[in-house]
Amino acid sequence: MKHIVIGCDNAAFDLKMQITKMLKQDGVEYEDVGVYSVSDEKMYPLIAKEVAERIIESGYKKEGILLCGTGIGMAITANKYRGIYAAVCHDIYSAERARLSNNTNVITMGARVIGCELAKKIVKEWLKLEFKPGSSSPKIEKIYEIEKSNFMDK
Repeated sequence: MKHIVIGCDNAAFDLKMQITKMLKQDGVEYEDVGVYSVSDEKMYPLIAKEVAERIIESGYKKEGILLCGTGIGMAITANKYRGIYAAVCHDIYSAERARLSNNTNVITMGARVIGCELAKKIVKEWLKLEFKPGSSSPKIEKIYEIEKSNFMDK
């Protein structure tokens, strides 16, 4: 059973509420790290930080869903953390490839870019897939090598 950490900024609050409702109906465990209202102006980098840190603290057992106006800023911020692989996905094919070809553990979407029903379908697709080693494995390993060299401990 997957455990999701979900967060958004105020631009995506309504979308997050619809996705969490779907997760609950589907029996997917999740924790919501905010924001908790459209008037909450907490900046998206702080939400992405919270989601990334909770995934890391779980030993990468948890996965993340990040929502903002475009999904771009959330992905950029989340990808600043070692072991976090976030991709913006606004269509089913991208979500499929994010998981199967790139082994993502975070999906991001933009509430100003995508409709609610499509967003829910994308989340469902991404959640049901698992990365399996194959032709993409050498590319994934190269990403890990680059990450390791860029995140060298000081």
